Amino acid sequence: MRKSKAEAEQKQIFFGEPLLYLLPFLIGLLIFTVYPFLNALLISFKENYNLMTGAFTGFGWGSYSRIFSDANFINGLKNTALYVLIVVPVSTVLSLLAASLLNQKVKLSGLFQTAYFVPMVTSVVAVGLVWKWMFNYDYGLLNYFLSFFGLAKINWLNNPAYNLPALIIFGIWNKMPLTIILLLAGYQNINPQYYVAARVDGAKPRNIFFRITLPLLAPTIGLTLVVNTISSSMVFMELFPLFNGNPGSAYSLYTIVYYLYDMFYNQWRLGLAAASAVVLFLIVMVLTIIQLYIQRNWQNY
Repeated sequence: MRKSKAEAEQKQIFFGEPLLYLLPFLIGLLIFTVYPFLNALLISFKENYNLMTGAFTGFGWGSYSRIFSDANFINGLKNTALYVLIVVPVSTVLSLLAASLLNQKVKLSGLFQTAYFVPMVTSVVAVGLVWKWMFNYDYGLLNYFLSFFGLAKINWLNNPAYNLPALIIFGIWNKMPLTIILLLAGYQNINPQYYVAARVDGAKPRNIFFRITLPLLAPTIGLTLVVNTISSSMVFMELFPLFNGNPGSAYSLYTIVYYLYDMFYNQWRLGLAAASAVVLFLIVMVLTIIQLYIQRNWQNY
């Protein structure tokens, strides 16, 4: 009897003390994450919801049917999907190449690593203004390089046909710093003995990369894909410096988050804003689950 009582007290201490440490985090999570999401979910089903009075006419699917019949939201879905499908894989491949080069024992490798990390701690707006200058039609750096190959200038920021490619180029560059750092950390966790043994057996560099490096980097690559997919799906801040706060030069470059912002802050249609937020959450959740499933079956070591 005494033994069971002592065990119960030990269990209470074991579970109680960690919970005490986690309590501030859990409270913050409930207040700033769980509650806003549940509130947005509830608002998305309220018909004709008024933020000031809290009044609504009833519950229904009206907000969802309206956004899916809104050309701007459909345009936002398409643009966001294209942005994610191009930016995430291209930035991952380029970052993998850069990380493999940075992982080599070369002079000034620390300087190069710092240079790749600097854009991560720089304001997106400040970096966007630099890219706005690079995309400039008359004296931009990109058009200057195109002239070397005898190609015509491209009106990146004022021609709607080139607005999305400009945003994608900026997005790829913007995603690379964090991806490179994560992949470089994955590289440095690989035991060098694997490479020594492979070279002793006469393995070629190509086989070493695909048979050793890539499988051992699979968890890190999976992590970067999930992180970049989530962040790319919420593309929003990049539009402001490039297009002066507008969704493209002819309002043709809506994204899901910009549509949410427009419905909430400009048009005060909270039901549509909440519905678009829920749709974005579901899309990101499905993509993340698919990626985690693929990653789990990819690990073959």
